[in-house]
Amino acid sequence: MTVGAIPPRVDAVDKVTGLATYPADLVPKNALHAVVVFTNQPHARLVKLDLAETLAAPGVVTVVTAADVPVNEYGLTLFDQPVFIGLDDTGRSSVPCNVSRWEADHLVVVVAESLIEARQASALIRTEWEQLPMASDVVAARTDEILVHPGSTSNTYHELKIRKGDIEKGIAAADVIIEGTYELPHQEHAYLQVEAATAWVDDEGLVTVETGGQWIHEDREQIAHALDIDPEEVRVRYASIGGAFGGKEDMSLQIVMAVTARKLAKSGNKRSVHCGWSREESIVGHHKRHRATVHARLGATTQGIITAVEADVWLDAGAYNYTSNKVLGNLHLSVAGAYEVPNARIDSKAIYTHSVPGGAFRGFGGPQGAFVAESQMNKLAEALGIDPLELRRQNALTDVSAGITQAGLPEGVGVVRVIDACAERAPTSEEPASGKPFRPIASLPAEMGQLRQGRGYAVGMKNVGFSFGFPEACEADVIFHGEPEDERPIRVELLHSAAEVGQGVHTALIQMVADAANVDSKQIEATFSDTATGGDSGSASASRLTFMAGNSILGAVEEAEKTWADGDRPAIGHFCYKPPSTEALDPQTGVGQPNFCYGYMAQAVELTVDIGTGHVRVDRVLSVHDVGKAIHPRMLIGQIEGAIAQAHGYVLSEQLVVEEGRIRNPRLSQYLIPGIGDVPVKIDCVILETPDLVGPWGARGIAEMPFITYAPAITAAIHDATGVWINTFPLTPSVLLGHLASANL
Repeated sequence: MTVGAIPPRVDAVDKVTGLATYPADLVPKNALHAVVVFTNQPHARLVKLDLAETLAAPGVVTVVTAADVPVNEYGLTLFDQPVFIGLDDTGRSSVPCNVSRWEADHLVVVVAESLIEARQASALIRTEWEQLPMASDVVAARTDEILVHPGSTSNTYHELKIRKGDIEKGIAAADVIIEGTYELPHQEHAYLQVEAATAWVDDEGLVTVETGGQWIHEDREQIAHALDIDPEEVRVRYASIGGAFGGKEDMSLQIVMAVTARKLAKSGNKRSVHCGWSREESIVGHHKRHRATVHARLGATTQGIITAVEADVWLDAGAYNYTSNKVLGNLHLSVAGAYEVPNARIDSKAIYTHSVPGGAFRGFGGPQGAFVAESQMNKLAEALGIDPLELRRQNALTDVSAGITQAGLPEGVGVVRVIDACAERAPTSEEPASGKPFRPIASLPAEMGQLRQGRGYAVGMKNVGFSFGFPEACEADVIFHGEPEDERPIRVELLHSAAEVGQGVHTALIQMVADAANVDSKQIEATFSDTATGGDSGSASASRLTFMAGNSILGAVEEAEKTWADGDRPAIGHFCYKPPSTEALDPQTGVGQPNFCYGYMAQAVELTVDIGTGHVRVDRVLSVHDVGKAIHPRMLIGQIEGAIAQAHGYVLSEQLVVEEGRIRNPRLSQYLIPGIGDVPVKIDCVILETPDLVGPWGARGIAEMPFITYAPAITAAIHDATGVWINTFPLTPSVLLGHLASANL
């Protein structure tokens, strides 16, 4: 079970047989039950909160409010969100806490003997609200006539700039200008397991929360901040996690359940308390992929050499920041694409609105930026009559490129490699292969005269790891056990906080320990995702965890080997890996080194469009990735296929309806994620292994990369099939028909 092998996943049997325990399964027999009550107010001031009937209701034990939170604020990168909305607004937060800015702001937690009693008592809460004017989208918020956060002077709270070369000269040197405005939609994470948590105060006084998330140590920090206690007084551990995709990187139940458990304990009640959201509560209550508007211009010579890129980016942050400032950074960089751009002006802004917050989601700004950059390149290829892959090849970034931030790129740039591999396996000179009979609706065969086939391409790159100077590190502990006379350890312990969110990282980490220590995987005992046992691993996000955790394991094994050689039994190795440093970009020019590693990808999509019904079937996806080194090739292919399925929904079926700050379709029956009959008919994965110089065993990240290039490849293929360019999605049948009708097709 070493690096490059394909052993069974360590969690496979339990997950297949149903033995795996998720947060919703872990309800102690004597547990109390909690219901989190949302304000249901996109923008209103709380005037009255009457809990008398609720407190008197059968089975009710307590009600938790803003008054129970010592520091009533939280936020992953900015403390701009109240834990609870309440009448008490006495400066315990950096943001006024008596105003609800989002329909899912938390009002109270009702605790009762049973879930039914808690829900019934929740319905007895009496409130009065002063309705306030709304800025429900970026168009309204940009005027600053209505401020989402009082005390600020503008809803535009985070801005980034790139100034490279001379944009006026670059535009003047262009023989052709491609210009367009692109609208990017929300997307719901739709993970299999919705949010759930159990909390209690243990016999040692530790506030303990058992849940599912992506970064246990950040959860602990956020809880400790709100409770105004030392992080060492908080313990967070993860059960099995049924999907995350960025949706569980920020807070949902962690803080409110910790506050609830602490209030119960202070009253002498040491019972644990459990809360599990319904699917509707989950869809309403957690952040989404950001919607955005981008206006872009691309200039090039008749030979296809890029002379200039201009872009104005407006990112809808929603009511609170979450990670919008960081997502904006990735979008900001990616609108220039993976290309040599001598002259650039890019202005990007994150804007507060009275709407669902945007936050981390697979790709983290990359899909939005790549849709713009690659759509522009596809349009340029058509305008100039140049092969779309050749156009990309002659403009591709290389090891000697300065990059859009003018600081150079980490060695090993793979843009040309993935383009060449894509061209070899899906050459532009060939027609798309005919697929099986087209039958989007089982009882309604397509009219053959209305079927059109097309192929589209997209290329991209995505950072591995945290960016822009954000602190980046990962800890691991490896312990060798044996007797003094043993030449090699007979048992190896791995203590690591890496979150297993379905990607298979726990299996990969055990493989890496076995390889680094030269032991059989059966000799390894691993303990994961518990702040009481493992050091800070950082988040399961940013395509970073295999890269960062692998390097931490290499260091920890090396330290354990040293102490073993010194005769220590057990031989303990602790290591904190820190990658090459990154930098915040210069606020005026955008100069700086934002990332220490990238992954590279290219995709070709073949599809069939029924112009009579608007249905699209994707017949084949060729997905090429330079991964550095495949730690577990089969799981890596699973990551690629899963990302493509998720991206497929993003561009073709998933339509989140948000009106006046409210989500109007908070059920999976209304929000259509792809089923097995909807996803691409065939996915061909091509894995290139050009080692990264600082990656463990040469590995780069992969989790987000296949998602990023899919949407522009789809819209390019639709154009190839129909002749119609489309600058927005999701392209549900009715929406696509509208675009085709507008083009008189």
